[in-house]
Amino acid sequence: MAALHEATAKMSLDAKTAPVYVCEVQGDDAKGTGAEGAPFKTVLRAVEHATGGNAEILVRKTTEEGYQPAAKTALKKAQKLVEANLKKAEKAQKAAAADAAAEAAKLDEAKKVVLEQDKSLPAAKKIKIRDGTQHRGQRVKVSGWVHRHRSQGKDLMFIVLRDGSGYLQCVLTGKLCQTYDAITLMRESTVTVYGVLEALPEGKTAPGGHELRVDYWEVIGKAPGGEEAFDSKFNVNTSPDIMLDQRHLVIRGETASNVLKMRALVLKAFREYFDSRKVLEVTPPLMVQTQVEGGSTLFDFQYYGETAYLTQSSQLYLETCLASLGDVYCMAESFRAEKSHTRRHLSEFTHCEAELAFIDFDDLLNFLEDMVVSVMNRVANDPEGGQILKELNPDFKAPQKPFRRMNYSDAIKWLNDNGVKKDVLDAEGNKIGEADYEFGEDIPEAPERRMTDTIGEPILLCRFPAEIKSFYMKRCPEDIRLTESVDVLMPNVGEIVGGSMRITDFAELAKGYEREGIDPKPYYWYTDQRKYGTCEHGGFGLGVERFLAWLLNRYTVRDVCLYPRFMGRCEP
Repeated sequence: MAALHEATAKMSLDAKTAPVYVCEVQGDDAKGTGAEGAPFKTVLRAVEHATGGNAEILVRKTTEEGYQPAAKTALKKAQKLVEANLKKAEKAQKAAAADAAAEAAKLDEAKKVVLEQDKSLPAAKKIKIRDGTQHRGQRVKVSGWVHRHRSQGKDLMFIVLRDGSGYLQCVLTGKLCQTYDAITLMRESTVTVYGVLEALPEGKTAPGGHELRVDYWEVIGKAPGGEEAFDSKFNVNTSPDIMLDQRHLVIRGETASNVLKMRALVLKAFREYFDSRKVLEVTPPLMVQTQVEGGSTLFDFQYYGETAYLTQSSQLYLETCLASLGDVYCMAESFRAEKSHTRRHLSEFTHCEAELAFIDFDDLLNFLEDMVVSVMNRVANDPEGGQILKELNPDFKAPQKPFRRMNYSDAIKWLNDNGVKKDVLDAEGNKIGEADYEFGEDIPEAPERRMTDTIGEPILLCRFPAEIKSFYMKRCPEDIRLTESVDVLMPNVGEIVGGSMRITDFAELAKGYEREGIDPKPYYWYTDQRKYGTCEHGGFGLGVERFLAWLLNRYTVRDVCLYPRFMGRCEP
């Protein structure tokens, strides 16, 4: 540094070496090199560049005038700033070196601290965090991941431990905080702690209302620091794509893990509801050779030399079970090859489907609203589910029976009466105007959601025209243009259920095949249900992700999946 200061002091205005150029108009301190074609913007940057050399500094203040030697006062001022900055850098370098040496000495000293279990203490009982309350006052052993930690001086450290069943605050004191593992501990390391669970005094808070007074601990798997540290992987401003790439780490967060816990509770609640209604669970195949919801959304693959598909719905197989098992349901994955990036579409989703025998359309509608309300109440009344619902959707308002029942024709009228228009496009797909919705048109997602959100309550939207519904839907006896069909619409998410009565007549089903251009031969097993003892029956499919998005007020259904699959995303 001293040599550098000396060289700076010897700089001369009449030096004959290559000059350094400064243009106060066109120069650039960051990208410039000091050459005439790439000048710096300030004299300070030129002096910094020339330090250690013997270069003349030339300056121009406008593009019209030529370069002139820098003013002596400007040079002196810049040189003083450079020297001051050099001294600061030298001081900071020495301080950093001293800190590094002190840290190294601290770590060397910490490596000498060895922990041993006190053999005189009672044997520790291995427990999960969720079981902590019933083991207060006892010495226990708990293993998990470091969710958070902080040190308070040399002799006190707090660790919030996570094991999937809950969170536990652990208090480490004295020698326990002074080991090499303690000093270098990083978030998401796995540890095992031993100690006595103590209830917290009044006025203090911690998960579970207690904390573990640790008497011994050990690191099982140390997480990395630096650029590889868990906290360096993502933050609140990270792009959605990177968050999805890091989904295996994101799900360790409290919100994501709570959503997945609620998902498990919702699946359990559906199963409990069906069980209470004596509806039997079956497991249909996911590899099929028939369509249910239109051939354009089928994922195809080669199955031992012949074309097969991932199922769009298990409905047709459920219908075949009615004659042998009675009312049935399944909780299985369905697949739709829709090229859609909306916040309510997935390529793979969990489909809760049911088929009920010897019912009419009103029975189906009553079942649906009872199921939605009952499942929601089961979840809300569960201790863990109620707490998660309160945290993630504190303003949730439970729907009440009966739901509003609205015919498709009334929905068309509502849209037109409320000024909701459809776009009119030219042959190239460019918008050229707007128009009212007409009877017979499918209602797109956006206007349907606008209607639902405006009304602000669940809607059973019924009796859609046959031309916009699937081939298997039964016609309304009072108007054969319509089907006995229903969509359950929820505020903030839109459709969560689609259902209908099914065609029972052999000849009518044949017409359905013909209308949709479907070859009936591969469907012989489905058609046979109308040949060997037909009956009035109906069913539905509920998208579990949409139900969860409504329940937990999530912006997109992707947030309620373990690993969402949609167009362009099939990893990790």
